[in-house]
Amino acid sequence: MHTDLVAALDIGGTKIAGALVDGDGRIHARAQRPTPAQEAGDTVMGAVEAVLAELTASPLWGRATAVGIGSAGPVDASAGTVSPVNVPGWRDYPLVRRVRDAVGDLPVELIGDGVAITAAEHWQGAARGHDNALCMVVSTGVGGGLVLGGRLHPGPTGNSGHIGHISVDLDGDPCPCGARGCVERIASGPNIARRALDAGWRPGPDGDTSAAAVAAAARLGDPVAVASFERAAQALAAGIAATATLVEIDIAVVGGGVGKAGDVLFTPLRKALTDYATLSFVQRLVVVPAQMGTDAGLVGAAAAALTKAPGARPAHV
Repeated sequence: MHTDLVAALDIGGTKIAGALVDGDGRIHARAQRPTPAQEAGDTVMGAVEAVLAELTASPLWGRATAVGIGSAGPVDASAGTVSPVNVPGWRDYPLVRRVRDAVGDLPVELIGDGVAITAAEHWQGAARGHDNALCMVVSTGVGGGLVLGGRLHPGPTGNSGHIGHISVDLDGDPCPCGARGCVERIASGPNIARRALDAGWRPGPDGDTSAAAVAAAARLGDPVAVASFERAAQALAAGIAATATLVEIDIAVVGGGVGKAGDVLFTPLRKALTDYATLSFVQRLVVVPAQMGTDAGLVGAAAAALTKAPGARPAHV
């Protein structure tokens, strides 16, 4: 077994997670900080540096041979910069350079968070064995990535498969990305909750207004909560079917916090897919839950780093 490790960062709108990961995808050390998403860019970077400082203090750090970053996007892997929609302080932020400054002269590989989750699911999860797949994270935002011809397909800048910003409602609400009616604007957790609240749903005594609370209400039959998830499912189905029609994927993997809603999401999603995936070559498309859980972003970022680390390339990536 190869004894080297890679460092992985999973940077999202809610948390910044880090880990040291081996060539089999096993995690050996962890660190995490909340994302100060509405603060200045260098404040956000301070949280990243705190995670890296905790990892570099590990006695295992000396075995690290590369760093992989999966970040909320858009990202520009060619320039090493990130501009996450849900982190307004980062616009063309030189993340790769700043990470390299913090860790020394290690190779650093940047991909979008959706691409990272795709790498993880294709390496070890629900998309393993599939040559053409779309993997999605439906959470604070909606991201995704593609496997085409048996290989991860990040694209020139690392954003291929970013399904969250496909427009599925031409006259829909404005999206922070600048377009209208994006999948993310309808199907992300905060937007599921927003739509339910706008339509009259009210939280329980604990005051929880999260998408998870809306899902719990939907399981109990609350019609407003059910309708909010059905609308999200319709948006996801339209985006998945459009992707399948364009590049002939045969499986769509859905993860993230909203994906944990289970049948509340997947039952209307599969039903709506029959209305959108109608051509003969996409009718066998299946939609399944992700298997990698909350560590998917870290494992996928590690997979990206392993492509740069000498002698430690993972299978299936």
